[in-house]
Formats: sequence, C-alpha cells, structure tokens
Amino acid sequence: MLELSFLREHREEAEQRLAKRNIDAKGLLDRASELDEVRRNTQTELDGRQAELNALSRSVGELMKAGKKEEAGAAKAKSTELKNGIAELKDKLESAEKALQDHLVTIPNAPSAKVPVGRTPEDNTVVMQEGAIPELGPNAKPHWELGEEYGFLHMDLGVKLTGAGFPVYSGHGARLQRALIAFFLDKATEAGYREIIPPHMVNAASAFATGQLPDKEGQMYHATVDDLYLIPTAEVPITNLYRDEIVEADRLPIKNVGYTPCFRREAGSYGAHVRGLNRVHQFDKVEIVRVEKPENSYAVLEEMVEHVKGLLRALELPYRQLLLCGGDMGFSSAMTYDMEVFSAAQHRWLEVSSISNFETFQTNRLKLRYRGEDKKPRLAHTLNGSALALARIVAAILENNQTPEGIRIPKALQAYTGFAMITK
Repeated sequence: MLELSFLREHREEAEQRLAKRNIDAKGLLDRASELDEVRRNTQTELDGRQAELNALSRSVGELMKAGKKEEAGAAKAKSTELKNGIAELKDKLESAEKALQDHLVTIPNAPSAKVPVGRTPEDNTVVMQEGAIPELGPNAKPHWELGEEYGFLHMDLGVKLTGAGFPVYSGHGARLQRALIAFFLDKATEAGYREIIPPHMVNAASAFATGQLPDKEGQMYHATVDDLYLIPTAEVPITNLYRDEIVEADRLPIKNVGYTPCFRREAGSYGAHVRGLNRVHQFDKVEIVRVEKPENSYAVLEEMVEHVKGLLRALELPYRQLLLCGGDMGFSSAMTYDMEVFSAAQHRWLEVSSISNFETFQTNRLKLRYRGEDKKPRLAHTLNGSALALARIVAAILENNQTPEGIRIPKALQAYTGFAMITK
C-alpha cells in the first residue's frame, strides 16, 4: 500500500508514476485526497470537542468548590451533550478511516522512474539475451509428448486425480523435479540465503500484507471453512515472518530462501499456449526474499537478477531478461524483471522468473520497519524473485535437450539426478 504521506507530499510524482500503469491515476488520487480530508477534518473536530470536554470537566470541580451549584449543574449538562457529540464523531472518524483505507488498498504500487511506458507484454524492454538457440530437427516434440513417450509426465492422471493443470511426475520426471529443487536451494544457500520451510497455507492477514488480497482474491484457492488460502508463492509466508516487527538495522539485509509448492487458479487460461506445463495450477518453486534498507534495494535487485542468470547458465538454457512496462507489472511491484527461457520445440519464450522490488508497498501493509542510525523506525524495502519456478524450466530442459538417444540432462544437474540421460 502506498504511503499516505507520499500521496500528500509528492502528489505530482505519484500521479506521473501511477499513470505508467494506464489507469485513472488522477481520479484515484483525487478520491484519496477527498477521503483523507474528511478523515482529517473529523479528527480535528473530535480533538476540539475532546479538549472542550476536558476543560469543562475541570471547571465542574472548581465550580462545586466555589459553591456555584447552579453553574456546575449547567456545566455537567453541557458535558453530557459534548460526550454524546464525541461518541458520534468517533463513529464518523472510524467510518472515514475505513473508507480511506478501503480506497488506498485499491491503488497499485507506483512504478519506478526506470519502468518503461507501455500497455502489454509487447511493450516490455529486452535488456539482454544470452545462449545459443538449439537447432532441433523436424521431428522435435513438445514436452507433453516427450513426457508421455518416455513415461515420466502424466497430465491425464492429474486430470483423473484433481483436474486440468495438476501434473503427475513419476520415475525420471519425479527425480528431475527433486534434483532441480535441491540444486536451486543449494545455490541460494551458497549465496548467503537462509533456508525457510514455511506453511503452505496462510491467513487473510498474510495474503493482504503482501498484496494478494484484495487484488488477486479470485486467483487464490480458498479453504473457506478455516478462512485460509493456499499460497501462490513462498513470498507470502516468508515475507510475513516479519509482519508487525521493528528490525534493528544491524539485522539487515535479511536474505531468505524457501521451496514450496505453489497454487494458482489461473482463471480464464486456455488454448495451445497453456498446454502441458506451460500453465498449471500447482507447481514447485524456489523463492528468494530480501528485506533491505531503501538506499540499497535497487542495487540488490540487480544482484538478484545476476543470481538467477547464474542458474540459467548452469542449466545451459538460452535466456533473455525483460524489464516490464507499467501496464504489464504486478499490482504490488515498483519494478520487475522477467527472465524467459527459449523453448526450441514450441518456438517461443517461456517466463521462468520474476524478480521485483516492492519498495515500501508491502512493508507499509506489513508494518515492517527498521531503526535507522537516529533510532527512528522507518519502512524497509522488500524484494523477491523466482530462483526458479520449475514447471517451465522442466519443459525447456526436456525440449531443448532431446536427442535420438534420449533426453540429455544438463551437466550441473547430473550429480543431483544420478543419471545423465533419460531413455525409454
């Protein structure tokens, strides 16, 4: 959630940055100003009435001591009238604060000055590209056909057990999944991240704090009896470890990594581009999460990107880095890089990672602060990134490494899989 002080004191900047999202930024901020004015005026009136009541209460005692009973009685009557008015003003203030809060949570994060203007993924900026695109023969197969042919990926069994978008892995496929998870976790811990095993379900307060609610409520699986949500990413529980905390400056940076299954409804997803593992409702992912001082967060964003590049190089996958335009960014992000790998059998790029800086948007909801040198609490910055999401990584590894003899496993993974080739 954007800080109200930022919207008040830097109105023009806020409007310009939000306009990059192609939304009615002026209308949103005008409404926020109106609601804030109502709240502040109500608070001022309440404070005035309370001060008047306090002064009147003191005078009642003084009048009684002076023997001025009639005047004291009139003061008591006036006090009762003021108390009733104060009760009404408290109700009005509570409603005003709720109205302002309800509006503020609908305003997305303000994109960084570095974010390009644009409306669709076609407007994203290609920052760099690395790795040779494999040249496959005319008989190259997509991963869903390879998985069926080699007997390790079963989309049909997932439909039988649960529904479309819930894959079943067996044999070499299951081992490859486990190998990738272990490889990504090991690389993250080598880079100084602390491993976390969080719950796979969170309460509404946690989903709100990281920006999933109310923005993505329809995309989350909701266990209604207990009012719990299946996590769409490990970002949610790991970031919420620090909700309602004031962190001492010497604890920063905080670097955590976690592996979890992820659950996303992906409502409205259909068509050839979401076949197989391209778009699933349950997938495995390793997530890196940072809590940083504001002055360091953008350098850290680039550091996290380099970490993900190292993983993709080790997996021998051709990849590219995109800087997302304002119209293609997530609700909570101030700036996002997407990493995509090339799927040679499908002849298309597949997103495998998003690395984002949220600035204070999440920490304002989390009430996550740190003490600066002057010991005053300040909002920290949060960042996170997929390092990596497995489903499309698996798809690209399978498709790009298919040979007449079988499917080659990247050298960096062979110590984890225990085999160098998947054969029939």
